[in-house]
Amino acid sequence: METGVLLVNLGSPDSPTTPDVRRYLAEFLWDPRLVDLPRSLWWFILHAFILPFRPARSARAYAHIWTPEGSPLVVTTRRQAERLQQKLRKHVALPIHVVPAMRYGTPSIRSGMEVLRQKSCARILVLPLYPQNSSTTTASVVDAVAETLRGWRRVPEIRMISDFHDDAGYNGALARSVREVWQASGPSQKLLVSYHGLPKRYVDEGDPYLEQCRRTTELFTEEAGLAEDQWMMTFQSRFGREEWIRPYTDQTLRELASAGVSEVDVICPGFAADCLETLEEIALTNQTLFLTSGGKRYRYIPALNDRPDFMDALTDLCFKHLSGWPGFPR
Repeated sequence: METGVLLVNLGSPDSPTTPDVRRYLAEFLWDPRLVDLPRSLWWFILHAFILPFRPARSARAYAHIWTPEGSPLVVTTRRQAERLQQKLRKHVALPIHVVPAMRYGTPSIRSGMEVLRQKSCARILVLPLYPQNSSTTTASVVDAVAETLRGWRRVPEIRMISDFHDDAGYNGALARSVREVWQASGPSQKLLVSYHGLPKRYVDEGDPYLEQCRRTTELFTEEAGLAEDQWMMTFQSRFGREEWIRPYTDQTLRELASAGVSEVDVICPGFAADCLETLEEIALTNQTLFLTSGGKRYRYIPALNDRPDFMDALTDLCFKHLSGWPGFPR
């Protein structure tokens, strides 16, 4: 009767090729948590206007960031799982297993749950690596876990970490990551705190994401000792024609350069591991945008990835939610 932790991130195609990217996007974009249009209408739009064209363009973007080990997101999540398991096992006598999984692509949530079942885990803690809760991310993980359990005769006890946007360890690691860069090579005129975007309609209908992004930004910038005029919160990666939450990261970069701001740093607290949206969109594409708009210096501050302080934060977070289970004191 062992305990498992399922460490979940968004996902990645298996390779930076058009066929693999098409398969990945077909799964990703079909999730009704992401796009809540009527299914028949969305199926037509997806297969007539998106999947015939977008995969080739996205494959080229993935090729820019691909490593010899594979997708940066998948590689980092596996490394996070290994280190989290090591840390947890140092503090408990009972066996505990940490397994990485992706909401879309491989390794899937279903396969990760199956690994834990094969290890006789009667209790499973699900930790989505989304610091801020959204119906498009955290709730989608809940859906996938529930769907997996529908086929199990013996259902384990399940706990879910819904978010960690205000966690002291997480925000402390964010603050230190900024201070380290600034101590090494000086501060920039402006720090852009860029989160993944979300349709404004979702927030209007009750999604907690925007408020949690604001809270994270307040907490870590205060701990880093930043004045309010040193940073701006923006949103990236919008898709489609619908209005998304503002201000937009790319437009803000253009406006800053036009206003005479020559030095910008960008940090993306909503991403627990570097991925396409940080390494290609922020670190490459938006850097070019800012410099060609008149900026002089642009730095991307990496995601927390497997920084020791972030791994300590995830360990403490797990122990908090494992509390009371056999072998885990209250």
